[in-house]
Amino acid sequence: MKHIARKRFGQHFLVDEFVIDAIVDLIEPRAEDALVEIGPGLGALTWPLQQRCPTLTVIELDRDLAEWLRRHAGLQVIEGDALQVDFGALSRRLGWPLRLVGNLPYNISTPILFHLLRWADQVADQHFMLQREVARRMAAPPGGKDYGRLSVMLQWRYRIEAVLEVPPAAFDPPPRVDSTVVRMQPLAQAGDAPAALGELVTVAFSQRRKLLRHTLGRWLDARGYGGSFDLQRRAEEVPVAQYVALAQQVGPG
Repeated sequence: MKHIARKRFGQHFLVDEFVIDAIVDLIEPRAEDALVEIGPGLGALTWPLQQRCPTLTVIELDRDLAEWLRRHAGLQVIEGDALQVDFGALSRRLGWPLRLVGNLPYNISTPILFHLLRWADQVADQHFMLQREVARRMAAPPGGKDYGRLSVMLQWRYRIEAVLEVPPAAFDPPPRVDSTVVRMQPLAQAGDAPAALGELVTVAFSQRRKLLRHTLGRWLDARGYGGSFDLQRRAEEVPVAQYVALAQQVGPG
């Protein structure tokens, strides 16, 4: 199919066969998997995935591509925005657990990752192609400039591993950034999200250069928090486990 990449959808189509084969081998799809591909595009990953998992389902926002995939591949196609998809309902329909894969549009990759968080307990694993800088932030340890809200929220729920580096030349058109394939495996012990965690972490990183007493301290005072938490640190110095423990102490608020 001749299709011009659409900037508004952040489309960069994977074309390097060596990279495609490497990604599929990393995913190791099986015939019995509830496998879902987000943003299949022209089907570079779709065809080899479908060969191993004939029940593959794809989510495609581009109406023309969705229709082409439906007609020429016999795929189960969900035409729409992945940010609007109820993955819990999808899990109930396809079977549990879901295996999610995709070359995520770089302009909305972070919102998609946050959107998927609520269904982590219904997912076996996720393999996503992402901008290298986003991948670094996802897996960053405390203490550096890459460690932030994204790091805390995802590391609380997943084991995150960069498994493949992909150069711009592997795409058409080539993006202006390097890419990384990331494997995300939900942590069974994470449990339900503390109600206050998302807001707490957002407040903590709202002014990274300031000590937490200027940001998080005021937020805690407003909620009548009387516990002990070291606020003489900057947000990037606090490990994930300490943010989670504080959110559990604060409660719903």
